[in-house]
Amino acid sequence: MKTSISLRKALVLTASGAALCFSNAALAQTANEQDDTSVQQTVIVTGTRGAPRTTFDSLAPVDVISDDAIDMTASDEVMDTLSQLVPSFNVKRLPMADGQVFVRPASLRSLSSDHTLVLVNGKRFHRSALLGSNGAQSPDLAQIPSYAIKRIEVLRDGASAQYGSDAIAGVINIILDDEAGTNAFAQAGQYYKGDGEQYRLGAQQGFVFDNGFLNFSGEYTDAGLTSRSRQRPDAIQLQEDFPDLDVPNPVQRWGQPERQAYRFAMNGAYDLGSSEAYVFSTYGWGSGVTDFNWRNPVSTSAYGDSAMDPEYDLNEIYPAGFSPRFGQDDNDFSLTGGYRSTDEGPFSYDFSASYGRNQIEYFMYNSINASLGSASPTSFDIGTLTQTELNLNADFAYSASLDFLADDLTFAFGAETRKEEYEIGQGEYASYAVGPLAEEGFPAGSNGFPGFSPDQSGSSDQTSYAGYIDIEAPVTDRWTVGGAVRYEDFSEFGSSTTGKLSTRFEVTPNLALRATASTGFRAPTPGQLFSERTSQGLDTTTLNIFTTGRFSPQGAVAEVISQRADADIRSLEPEESENITAGLAWTSSFGLMATLDVYQIDVENRLSTSNTFTVTDEERAQFAALGVVGAEGITRVNFFQNDFDTRTKGLDLVVSYGRPVGPGDLTLSAAYNYNKTEVTGGDFASNATGADRFEKGIPENTGNLQATYDVGNWNVFGRMRYYGEWRDYSGNSTGDIFQDFGAMVLFDLGATYDVTENLSVRVGAENVFDQYPDEATYQASRGLIYSRNAPYDTDGGQYYVRLDLSF
Repeated sequence: MKTSISLRKALVLTASGAALCFSNAALAQTANEQDDTSVQQTVIVTGTRGAPRTTFDSLAPVDVISDDAIDMTASDEVMDTLSQLVPSFNVKRLPMADGQVFVRPASLRSLSSDHTLVLVNGKRFHRSALLGSNGAQSPDLAQIPSYAIKRIEVLRDGASAQYGSDAIAGVINIILDDEAGTNAFAQAGQYYKGDGEQYRLGAQQGFVFDNGFLNFSGEYTDAGLTSRSRQRPDAIQLQEDFPDLDVPNPVQRWGQPERQAYRFAMNGAYDLGSSEAYVFSTYGWGSGVTDFNWRNPVSTSAYGDSAMDPEYDLNEIYPAGFSPRFGQDDNDFSLTGGYRSTDEGPFSYDFSASYGRNQIEYFMYNSINASLGSASPTSFDIGTLTQTELNLNADFAYSASLDFLADDLTFAFGAETRKEEYEIGQGEYASYAVGPLAEEGFPAGSNGFPGFSPDQSGSSDQTSYAGYIDIEAPVTDRWTVGGAVRYEDFSEFGSSTTGKLSTRFEVTPNLALRATASTGFRAPTPGQLFSERTSQGLDTTTLNIFTTGRFSPQGAVAEVISQRADADIRSLEPEESENITAGLAWTSSFGLMATLDVYQIDVENRLSTSNTFTVTDEERAQFAALGVVGAEGITRVNFFQNDFDTRTKGLDLVVSYGRPVGPGDLTLSAAYNYNKTEVTGGDFASNATGADRFEKGIPENTGNLQATYDVGNWNVFGRMRYYGEWRDYSGNSTGDIFQDFGAMVLFDLGATYDVTENLSVRVGAENVFDQYPDEATYQASRGLIYSRNAPYDTDGGQYYVRLDLSF
């Protein structure tokens, strides 16, 4: 357990980057109140530009996750912690899903992963360079070292008017440690099956001075692969037909990838008297490898004799077939610096600049470019994806004392400019080449994942400018209202204006009602607007190279296809939302507290991938006339499009209770989320198969129950996680096959013993009873046992031991 220090000057970190300053006396009073109440009275800094609030006082629902709670999960990745503790937050493993197995998409309230804004210390955190299967481009939470986190605040409410683009489902604000002391930990664990070994090391050094603080954190993770697979039936048949072959069992592994990662963070501030300079940064690099589908030597087109290249014989290289090994090297960096006021006056300001960069380099080995024949390598550099962002913010707040208000009115305003750039770097020639053997029908490109060609490589950018006004007014001692308006203008598609109204009424000192109504949006990114992902082959009849894949909806190919009667290809527009939330917060004098919130989120123009269009000769001629590279060979195309509308309705219930029991202290907490999404318009409204993916792919009912007991040198905890029924799909090109899965209940247990004041030992297990879901029957032919789309870990139970040092 990391040591804590007394609260410093109150810095209310806001989503737009504002840091509004209040007096030490006010903050000290809040801190004293915390000592006499429970964790629900924790001061929060997300969702308000007014005076510091607690979760009970908040105008909108906010979850607070402490560093102790983060440390009680086995995983090193922040999204796994959130998925265990916040029922409305979901993340999947997605084995064999290309880059998504490494940069896992997460969702809040079953919306898209890029419908949740991520902040670090109240400043916007940059996106990952990965575009997901549905086009979503969201931050990679795994890049932030969990050991560097002081707490996480999850605002479960639409907040685009306060925060800008992306805050449709809510906001995740990660607060970095500012504590003094020396801390370190070591952790080792594995799954009950004996695989997935994970080793973690972390260290933190914090300094607190009279005029500031400086904190450094670092973490290392080494995780082994898991495999929940059976031998494929065709591999069994191959072994029977050719007993002299040594066919691996299994030929492909469904599970988590092998990965290593180094993550670092720095957080600091220097007091200049009536102002303060601050800086924080994250940096990390990592590498991971996973399997792709096995290539059967009997049926795979990469095998065979070549009259053009008699030396080419893939049976000599891979006599028992091959499973390409796909991997990525990632590099991530963020740096934020600023200057803000700290005095007790009514006017405060915050000027800041933030830079973020995420780069992914893909590679593959144990593969082949069969079209190159005997000249083909077996390992390939696929290419790189790079996302770069620069944010400049100027934020101001004025506290005005007005006779007709019960307390000071907060009037906040500010401006922001942001530049995003997306770049695709081409792979090595052999990874995308269409070699001479393509004429004989041998497939081109690195088998499994063709490299990025020169036609796909390049960069694009987008610049935006924003201004906002945000007001909070305590009308009476019991009634507070708030309102915000934000205007943003984007260089590539135009402008958007969003607004939000909030109110909170304190019926009694222990019971409050609250409600919000807001509009929101998510702007399309340069990667979604301009990037293209295509692959090439050679037609064995015409001997012409053909190109298929996803093209830019802003480009010439889209312009031509949109002239069809059956196609309406449009330039991308913002996804727009309307959010309504209403709820209550209740606290008691005997340790029991609860919040209940209901919500409705309507999202229009949601992003997805269009239908695939087969190109005609006339359209190819039009491509050529417009200067499209390789126009004569384009055969099948699709695009990112604003494709459908949804309505999400739900309920969040959070209950906590704490009191002394016997010789120790007992803390109980429970959280439940009901969330139902329906497709209400667009192409999916008349497509039952497509709609099912969005409506039933995540359980409508999720919840958790946790108990913690502290007695003497011991801390023991138990957690139950509940996942309701959900529906999976096969993803077949010839039509989806659906399978319904029942509810799942998982249990986690752990115990910590303080050996000395400075050393503690924890032993724990997640999914302690080694539960598995029903088998995914439609994927049996591929060796898959459990669904790749499950909303929970399907690798069974895992255990771990952890040592913590603190000085």
